[in-house]
Amino acid sequence: MFDTRELGRRPGAMKKVSRTAPAPADLGLAGVIGVPQGAPVELDLRLESVMEGVLVTGTAHAPVTGECVRCLEPIERELDTDFQELYSYPDAGERFGGESAEADGDEEETLFLEDDLFALEPVLRDAVVLALPLQPVCREDCPGLCSECGARLADDPDHHHDAADIRWAALQGLADTLQDGEKDNAPRASGDDPQEK
Repeated sequence: MFDTRELGRRPGAMKKVSRTAPAPADLGLAGVIGVPQGAPVELDLRLESVMEGVLVTGTAHAPVTGECVRCLEPIERELDTDFQELYSYPDAGERFGGESAEADGDEEETLFLEDDLFALEPVLRDAVVLALPLQPVCREDCPGLCSECGARLADDPDHHHDAADIRWAALQGLADTLQDGEKDNAPRASGDDPQEK
């Protein structure tokens, strides 16, 4: 929660705030990557009083952890994200002769100041989630895991399996007999002439 009373509803008034706060739970993409709960989130905010409310512009810096989607190795990075949001005064619609956002049919959610205080968590959550990669990788050229045995391919680039395709298994048996010395179209012991195939 942040206090805007010092701005005093005077359009043009500005205040800068820097604060470090613990990260809330589930700040990120569930099970993939996110800011660990309780990790320090450094916030630099600029609060500006405008006619309708308080415009909050800021940046957030936080550590993020997760797993590579290709090889499942742990990932640790730093995240920087920017955000901007207008927190409206509860009586802003009445003061300027307009209708409230709900009466207007405006689908965009309007955030309001409550007793000159505002909660930053919903805005921070949206900014962080949008800044995170949907499919994080440990490095851009991560080869992932072997589809046969699950070995990490980055550890052994020459890793492979000599697996025969079951669609060709019957022909493999024929090839093996030819290698053992039997030749196609060779004269038979009975003396019959070989037939063309």
